[in-house]
Amino acid sequence: MLDLHVFLANLPYIIFGILGLFLLAQLYYILFVYSKLSRYQIEAYQEGTDLPAISVIICAHNEQDNLREYLPSILEQDYPNFEVIVVNDFSTDETPWILQEFDEQYAHLKIVDIKEHIRLKHGKKFAVSMGIKASKHQTLVFTDADCAPQSNQWLKEVASAFRPETEIVLGYSPYFKKRSLLNLLIRFETSHTAMSYLSYALKGDAYMGVGRNMAYKKDLFFRNKGFAAHMHVKSGDDDLFVNQNATATNVNIVLAPSAIVYSAPKTTWKSYYKQKARHSGASTIYKKRHQRMLGTQLVSAALFYLTLIAVAIAFPTFWYVPLTAYLLRLFAQWAVFSSIYRKLEVKELIWWLPLVDFIYYFYICINGLFSRKKKKISWK
Repeated sequence: MLDLHVFLANLPYIIFGILGLFLLAQLYYILFVYSKLSRYQIEAYQEGTDLPAISVIICAHNEQDNLREYLPSILEQDYPNFEVIVVNDFSTDETPWILQEFDEQYAHLKIVDIKEHIRLKHGKKFAVSMGIKASKHQTLVFTDADCAPQSNQWLKEVASAFRPETEIVLGYSPYFKKRSLLNLLIRFETSHTAMSYLSYALKGDAYMGVGRNMAYKKDLFFRNKGFAAHMHVKSGDDDLFVNQNATATNVNIVLAPSAIVYSAPKTTWKSYYKQKARHSGASTIYKKRHQRMLGTQLVSAALFYLTLIAVAIAFPTFWYVPLTAYLLRLFAQWAVFSSIYRKLEVKELIWWLPLVDFIYYFYICINGLFSRKKKKISWK
């Protein structure tokens, strides 16, 4: 009985210690990982830099409206030698006719048509592979049909990020701003994801990229047998490829304002859920150390909030303990994230951080638990 009394007497301090562990884990990521991006000095393209010939690859499945609106911004890049390859992946809308119209206007546009096969069902990786095989240049740049570069200098910025040892260049692609809670969450999630993968790339441990704005060398693709190692996974033409092929020295990032590529966001919770489920499915076959790294970051944040709430409810007389822990993490976020959000052009999100950060972690955890049970997820 004495032991039980001792345990109950020390219970608050045991729980405070657990809260402290979760806080320390979060401070590690904020101060020693994300701070690398906070301190990063953006390198913009300098006139006179040698520029390689480039093949831009875009996969399109029923993208008639997006192609009409956004494709000109790709085709009209200020770049000396490039081609744009659009892979028409069995579109059943007006996509083929729109591409034909563009083909008559732009000599550097190349169209690759994929027809439906009765027995062969393919995903985006097959379409990307067809685009790569059709390309004639060694430097490949990728984006999507619903994306628009912020500037006609985009390709120059991406190309100038390649160094002699560089084989992969990771860019940043946020979503257009709209007035809704969903859009706020999407833009926060996108900036948080970018903050993570760009910071780890600077740390020499790149684990993913985003196919809306990334580039790599063609011989890297063929040397490592393309997507063969994860062809059975519907998604992952971008993040799994980087996870498989990135080394400590062959990755660089590009973050100049003119290198940003904006994308059309999802407008319903259902479509956003489907998108996140697709991404979650790919993350389950990341390298084990990356799964542990991302899992620790995500789980420690969710458990930090849960423990914070539990302490506040169970031990109201110690109100200053959860408040201090919360403020320490929040002030560390503000100190590090302010610079990052300016670089990512979402500086207004810093004021929404106390609310959206809380929602984000629980939404991602719940989404991940349910989406991993899904067996069939399309790439669109």
